[in-house]
Amino acid sequence: MKRLGIDPGITGALVVLEDGNPIEWLHMPVYQVGKSKRVNGFELADWIRKMEIDCAFMEQVGAMPGQGVTSMFSFGHAAGTVTGIIAALGKPLCLTTPQQWKKDACITGMGKDASRAKAIHMWPQWKDLHKKGKGQALADAALIAITGRQI
Repeated sequence: MKRLGIDPGITGALVVLEDGNPIEWLHMPVYQVGKSKRVNGFELADWIRKMEIDCAFMEQVGAMPGQGVTSMFSFGHAAGTVTGIIAALGKPLCLTTPQQWKKDACITGMGKDASRAKAIHMWPQWKDLHKKGKGQALADAALIAITGRQI
């Protein structure tokens, strides 16, 4: 069974797991609109369709204290685009809070880089995790998919 884990932000990522192992991944495809970035829905839908996933698991997003209006709009727009694409492809989508997937991954209360460290430990051969920023997004998406395995 192929499960898709999604870190839905503009700098997020998508990871397909099969039997608990990452087999494909994609950094969120985006394009520029003025000074803002938007999710490239066509590229994203095409990639997800080709992955032939069975289900998807995404971090449930909400407003964060101290974040600007423009940032929150961009984040919400990205999450909405991803949600719409998953629905249009007829795939089930389960949402998980950051607190829940971090608890399931046993990284609650640890620093920001804890998910990347955990993912490197779980999949040491996965070299893309070693890229600090982009590796963080991949790690988050993979651990969100692992949470999905536990549902």
